[in-house]
Amino acid sequence: MKEAIVYYEECTVRYANRYIFSQGEESPWVYWSSFAKVSNPVELRQKLSSTMSGLIKNAAYNASYHGFGTQDVDVSVGLTLYCLVQCTPDILGLPCERCLKTALAETQSTCCNGGRRRLLILRPSCQLVYDTAPFYATPPPVLPPQAAQSPDLQTGGRGSVYYFVRAGIPAVVFLLLFLCAIAFCLHKRKKNDTTITGVQETYSENSLHFSLETIQTATSNFSIANKLGEGGFGAVYRGRLLDGREVAVKRLSEDSGQGIREFSNEVELLAKLQHRNLVRLLGFCLEGNEKLLIYEFMPNMSLDKFLFDPNSRKYLDWDTRFKIIMGIARGLLYLHEDSRLTIIHRDLKSSNVLLDQEMNPKIADFGMARLVKLDQPQASTTRIVGTYGYMAPEYAMSGIISIKVDVYSFGILLLEIISGRSSNFINPSKGTDSLLSRAWRLWNTGATTELVDALLGNNYSREEVLRCTQVALFCAQEDATSRPTMASVVLMLNTNSSESPSLQGPSPSLNMNAVNLDKPGRRGSAGQEHEAGYDLYSVASMDTTDLYPR
Repeated sequence: MKEAIVYYEECTVRYANRYIFSQGEESPWVYWSSFAKVSNPVELRQKLSSTMSGLIKNAAYNASYHGFGTQDVDVSVGLTLYCLVQCTPDILGLPCERCLKTALAETQSTCCNGGRRRLLILRPSCQLVYDTAPFYATPPPVLPPQAAQSPDLQTGGRGSVYYFVRAGIPAVVFLLLFLCAIAFCLHKRKKNDTTITGVQETYSENSLHFSLETIQTATSNFSIANKLGEGGFGAVYRGRLLDGREVAVKRLSEDSGQGIREFSNEVELLAKLQHRNLVRLLGFCLEGNEKLLIYEFMPNMSLDKFLFDPNSRKYLDWDTRFKIIMGIARGLLYLHEDSRLTIIHRDLKSSNVLLDQEMNPKIADFGMARLVKLDQPQASTTRIVGTYGYMAPEYAMSGIISIKVDVYSFGILLLEIISGRSSNFINPSKGTDSLLSRAWRLWNTGATTELVDALLGNNYSREEVLRCTQVALFCAQEDATSRPTMASVVLMLNTNSSESPSLQGPSPSLNMNAVNLDKPGRRGSAGQEHEAGYDLYSVASMDTTDLYPR
């Protein structure tokens, strides 16, 4: 089956071949109710309505509830009503409220009848349950203090020295470990504070600095209703400044040491970069424990929200897709060759490409970017960062960094745009192709047009599709030296040429499953994404980079 959902009282299991997150879906839904009815259904319905309404508001909008709430309330003598509501964490806010209110309305319908003793309504994005018998966990009872034992029973006849030594050694070991942990935390905090202080001193006196009060006002004090999503280093909120500008505010988590480095990296890089195809950093805020990055707001969010959702992908006609391809290519060309710095992004993917109101692309998320000198265009690293499916083989396996790493990622992204299909790694041993393998196979058999997104029908330029596919495969070659520069890519995309560069297909021995990726300390793993475009769950670890000439 292409899609399935299994409901249990305590969990839901679901999969689909389409994008299902942040949708607030209400169907297909199921219900189960007890045949037994209460003697006073009118009172029960009244209590049910008022109790559930309060729970729904808290679950949807109160951050401390995290989309979940329970409450028991007395209906009459001998009758207690136990209520539970819950939303999936990706639809908090209005979608959660709408889903639960629709479920609540069903409790009064013919099918469910609010006078029954028990009712479960289970939907893909939320559930509502009530029962006249307890069904959720209650706090454990407080145990009475143990009776004091006699000294003879406590020691079992052994001397007090024996027990002092036996208890003292573990205590000393624990104390030493505790002191070491404190020393490590203080060292790490001092290092992070030094990094933040450097950013403050460099940029606080110019227009990039915002006060915390300004950002709190713009986001309604980081209201959950303004929350766009949450990534590995914190949440992103929508806001409106006093001058009317809409902004996206990335709020770094207080305990994210990696987030602090990402913060410093993005401020230092984006403050020096200006290009129509790079997301614009409007400023930052450093006050107390708050570390905030303020970007221009992209009303159409990220490219992956369009590419991997059949309902949204229909808005991506071929002309729009080609415009997005060219914009990403020009943005990368600026990073690699046309800016004052040579910058390797290292995490180019569809969720890190934002779209403005005119569907113009802007490359985002420079927290993992690396700056290299023009005369030292290659580097090595001992830790791998990035996202599964987009990483070049030499980088994933050997930690070799060059601009060709971004070129490879661009090739994969180009195939996604052409096909409307995700590059997520698929195990060839199970008889299915990855996107790149499928593209190579179709290219070699002369059936390249089968790669094109079926939603486009025949409404595309066959010549442009063939040219883009050829460029994508040229960029995604296994041998880094065979890949073009972004200057050549832009030229090829703009040129109607019949000359075909020599393409080297992937090695049969290349097994990306064997790549050992370091996971971040807090959340997320390779290729895991769930937020609306501004911050993703990537393998995000900062590393020490050694530069050496090619």
